[in-house]
Amino acid sequence: MAIYRQVRALHTEHTVTVYQAYNPEIGDHAAAHGRFPDSWNRSRMTWIKPSFLWMTYRSGWGTKPGQERVLALEISREGFDRALTEACLSHYDRDVHPDRAAWAARLRAAEVRVQWDPERDLGMNQLPYRSLQLGLVGHAAREYADQWLRSVRDVTPQARAIRALVRAGDRDAATALLPPATPYPIPAAALATLGATAR
Repeated sequence: MAIYRQVRALHTEHTVTVYQAYNPEIGDHAAAHGRFPDSWNRSRMTWIKPSFLWMTYRSGWGTKPGQERVLALEISREGFDRALTEACLSHYDRDVHPDRAAWAARLRAAEVRVQWDPERDLGMNQLPYRSLQLGLVGHAAREYADQWLRSVRDVTPQARAIRALVRAGDRDAATALLPPATPYPIPAAALATLGATAR
């Protein structure tokens, strides 16, 4: 399939919107101040997701313990593109890596990791194509939190409203509330290393 691995995101000329879910302490602070609190651990890996539906699947529509706040985080395209270019797949792919040893060496050195997980529909069913997760650690995580971030919105009410409409059987209304997402132009230097599909 032509779009088997394609980044789809809400993006502008200068920014990309990604999604994460946090506990109320972190989520409420980030939404109120447009930045993460000092207590946000900048030394651990954090996973960002351009897909709203994948994030709502992962967080149970913002109901799982510790994931009660679904955030839309607008970050710089410059930072996002650099992360894509520096990234390594979190799994070995013989179509991307010359051998397992080369992949393992790159993975050990990488501060950005990529996973391609099945995209979800409104019913949280798997779709036959993949959605990007980008794992950031080390300098990448610190730059994400302290340099790339442009704005933070709490979209938990939106997620729960969509879920309520789906449960009521009104998928058209639920679809209308979804944030728009279009194919994102992955930097040419990153296409091969990510095993991704060009827009």
